[in-house]
Amino acid sequence: MASVLIVDDKDSLRDMLAKTLSLEGYEVETASDGEDALRMADSRRFDVVLTDLKLPSMDGIEVLSRLKEMDPSQEVIMMTAFGTIETAVHAIKLGAFDFLTKPFDPQHLTLLLNRALESRRLAAENVLLREELSLRLGSTDIIGTSSGIREVADLVRKVANSDSTVLLVGESGTGKELFARAIHMLSGRHKRAYVTINCAAIPRELLENELFGSERGAFTGAVARKIGKFEVADGGTIFLDEVGDLELSLQAKILRVLQERQIERLGGNKPVDVDVRVIAATNLDLAAGIQAGKFREDLYYRLSVFPVTVPPLRERPEDIPVLADHFVKKYASEMKKGEVRLNAEARDLLCKYHWPGNVRELENTIERAMILCERRTIGPEQLAIRLRTSEEIVLRDGAGLKEIGQNAAARAERATIVRVLKETRGNKRKAAAVLKVDYTTLFEKLKRYEIDYRSL
Repeated sequence: MASVLIVDDKDSLRDMLAKTLSLEGYEVETASDGEDALRMADSRRFDVVLTDLKLPSMDGIEVLSRLKEMDPSQEVIMMTAFGTIETAVHAIKLGAFDFLTKPFDPQHLTLLLNRALESRRLAAENVLLREELSLRLGSTDIIGTSSGIREVADLVRKVANSDSTVLLVGESGTGKELFARAIHMLSGRHKRAYVTINCAAIPRELLENELFGSERGAFTGAVARKIGKFEVADGGTIFLDEVGDLELSLQAKILRVLQERQIERLGGNKPVDVDVRVIAATNLDLAAGIQAGKFREDLYYRLSVFPVTVPPLRERPEDIPVLADHFVKKYASEMKKGEVRLNAEARDLLCKYHWPGNVRELENTIERAMILCERRTIGPEQLAIRLRTSEEIVLRDGAGLKEIGQNAAARAERATIVRVLKETRGNKRKAAAVLKVDYTTLFEKLKRYEIDYRSL
């Protein structure tokens, strides 16, 4: 239950507010002057303080200042019958969450309280995340002990406090988004918005609207102005994932943002200034994209001011057991299974596997194993992986890396489906749930790989 301290010298208003907020489910305490309020705030922590500006012996501005000295994260809402723009601005500059002029609608007050509580919750989460990231990046790294991941962590730590554009390069599943978030959370922009958008997951005509927004009437169905992701991220950071999949026309617009710090909404003719730090990520070879005419060379140089390459998991095998233990602990806690560990055979299999899906595949593998695990240990039988044969590695004379990778991925996928179907005794719906795909997708893969589930 959220707690609120009401500070007002008028008994009738104080009692009315206390009754109203109690009925709304808040735990309410009251004080008739600033000195009582400070004593109460010193003895216990309130989620929000609602204080009048005009108080005997000590005004609300002084109460606000003293509360912020005691706890900088304390949310304070000011109220007054003598409000002016200057007073409101002064209070907000001192850290007030918002300002109410009497008389006010109790529903509006409840809305402000809910917003203040959400702000306090997000601030607390940010502090915890920053502490966690600082601990990991400052001592070892983001879950890993290899020299490769330590080098990435060191680069992230160095670039975080600048406003330089960062390009994260690496295979799918290596954790590029985690590093992007770490850069934001360790930067001076950490209190502002962190906005992510996957450039490969949204059709081009929708992606432009998502990125830059639109004016009313810009296209059929645009009944109101839409604010795009760049405006939402103003003052903060935007993470453009899979930036290599952007179409050339959108690449030109991204380039303008990086060069001029301006965007233009669809259907608009007035540029909008934005102060946004851009972090981009790709699993593609952008240099090859430039040669093929699919990626703008000028945009590439703008994005790669500070390139960071995240190594694949197979190149840092010493991180596999550390990550595996982390995921075991995570999912054991989420599934309330108590203490679970990997046995020696399972650990050995994990370390020998080539992990084409990188850290994401490892996490999914551990999560699935935890679902199947009925004891305190996870063995190889719960891990839906198998080691490659020499034929699978070579594939054929003259095969390129892309072909080899596609073939290996298809073989691994087929083997996993067969294994799960055996464990679920041919029950396709249970198998689809374990594999985290819908029933239709699984059925299509059964046909593609010519798997007869009835004979398993």
